[in-house]
Amino acid sequence: MDGTVLVADDDRTIRTVLTQALTRAGCKVHATSSLTTLMRWVSEGKGDAVITDVMMPDGNGLEMLPKIAEDRPGLPVIVISAQNTIMTAIQAAEAEAYDYLPKPFDLPDLMKRTAKALEVKRRVAAAPQGDGERPEELPLVGRTPVLQALYRLVARVMNTDLPVLISGESGTGKSLIAREVHDFSDRRNLPFVVVNAGELTDIEGPARVLARAKGGTILFDEIGDIDDEVQARIVRMIDSPGEHSPRFMATAQTDLADAMEKGRVRQDLYYRLNGATVQVPSLRERVDDIPLLVEHFLARAERDGAPMRVFSPETLKLFRAYSWPGNVRQLENAVKRLVLTARGEEVTLSEAEAVVGSQPEAGALMEAGGTEKLSASVARHLRRYFDLHGNILPPNGLYQRILREIELPLIEIALDATGGNQAKCAELLGINRNTLRKKITDLDIHVTRRRKLM
Repeated sequence: MDGTVLVADDDRTIRTVLTQALTRAGCKVHATSSLTTLMRWVSEGKGDAVITDVMMPDGNGLEMLPKIAEDRPGLPVIVISAQNTIMTAIQAAEAEAYDYLPKPFDLPDLMKRTAKALEVKRRVAAAPQGDGERPEELPLVGRTPVLQALYRLVARVMNTDLPVLISGESGTGKSLIAREVHDFSDRRNLPFVVVNAGELTDIEGPARVLARAKGGTILFDEIGDIDDEVQARIVRMIDSPGEHSPRFMATAQTDLADAMEKGRVRQDLYYRLNGATVQVPSLRERVDDIPLLVEHFLARAERDGAPMRVFSPETLKLFRAYSWPGNVRQLENAVKRLVLTARGEEVTLSEAEAVVGSQPEAGALMEAGGTEKLSASVARHLRRYFDLHGNILPPNGLYQRILREIELPLIEIALDATGGNQAKCAELLGINRNTLRKKITDLDIHVTRRRKLM
């Protein structure tokens, strides 16, 4: 690695670590705790790359990026920040930062990014100037690697015209991400139109939707649940958008590639929407973000006039162990309920258990009266099934047969538990109601509606 790197951070330890690592890699380093000093170095022509924190004693590092771009076009700036929200990533992208990393960062990763920054020139472009107010904070809070990767992907796709397909479980924030991609894009002052299947059932539906969008953004909600005839209309709408072509986005709970292979999603529609794919992680995939999300929701409730609450260590441990089938939406609702029902300032374990229950860690589903995980039980049955065939493989189509064996009793038992209420059953299973109805038809499940005695 060759070049001079300017480092600006008010944390002496971080300055020392970066100075030592970059020097060992062959770089010259100028380190400071002052943005004023950094900007003076930049104006003097020093440095081949910059690493800067956001919150500094004498200013905001992100706010300096346009000035750096003006004084030194092509000088790559890597932003590091403890403000681990999607807002920071978006602001860094809008200000044309070369790269963005959350704190605590992985030093080898930062060194690789710095080496790349020294080798290539940053694309020079005017930072987009936003009009109107924007939210100070977004619910997509966290510093886990999987969420930070999502932040960076959203920041990359927001100012392109590529269609965006956003997939993930219910409650992960798919529609929220679509809205933020629009609100921070060049189309932010144009309409954002959410479309469901009912609006496209008649022949004039697409024309009405396009007229409402006026060249803004059109989001097809849960595209995997839309029937084939409406899918065909969407294809024609995308192919002939009229004078003011909007940007198209779609959300889906299901794997659309798999749905396409099974004939439930048109191939032409899938390829038209799959310009950029954003996979939203479930809360189970980012357990370490749960304390941050809890803190965020508690602070927001307090700002809205609710009493101040804190979670006891035992309560936080329970929340980390819970599987959160409803993801962030369920977590937010649980926090709101505890804010209102807690007897004291500290939310106790017993109070939290009354809201979410004392469920074991995600995935640790037990057999009745036993200690075996469901996955281990399934594996045991599958091994026995293969053993029964000796040296001959089972008939083809095993994957679908096994899924049907599990899916059928799961839906039947869930329907029984909810008294045949399909809306309640869909919520319990964490799937869309239309998806449940289709599965009931495909699996030939008889539904009996009755009052469930609890």
